[in-house]
Amino acid sequence: MKIAAGTIVRLEYELRVKGGEVLESSEKAGALQYVHGQGRLLPALEKRLEGLAAGDERSGEIPSTEVVPPADQLPTRVVPRKELAGQEVKLGQFFEAHTPEGAPLKLEVAKIDDERVTMRLVPPLAGKDLEYKVKVIRIEDPVTHQVSMLRRPPPPLPGEALHIELEPDS
Repeated sequence: MKIAAGTIVRLEYELRVKGGEVLESSEKAGALQYVHGQGRLLPALEKRLEGLAAGDERSGEIPSTEVVPPADQLPTRVVPRKELAGQEVKLGQFFEAHTPEGAPLKLEVAKIDDERVTMRLVPPLAGKDLEYKVKVIRIEDPVTHQVSMLRRPPPPLPGEALHIELEPDS
């Protein structure tokens, strides 16, 4: 069986910034299991896994242009112009903001009018090429997987549920 949309895939992996830090790996988080085509992985990585079979290994690069969607598809936030009072605001200018939890966000000015400034969320991986390594451990058909899950015997019940009196060890 080969990886295709809807298959259940289990793999070992490493994803890193080209020549730099490891972003995610099975060494840190354990093997990854996902349903292919449901968007759990970067779309560019899923595309590179199509057609692989169990036991196959692959490594390569993903250019930054494939890592992040085109700018016009990124989420935006409209900010009232008065919130930026006293600041010069230009198209293409970057601002840093923070989530309620304190994580940094990078925003780019996408549109300006008299009352509002539209800012585009710039993902942390924007402009970064990635390197990946994968080893496919298992591929399952979703129907076969569901049947095997249903046929599994239930876990054993504790003695109390079976109304069995256990004698203490002497």
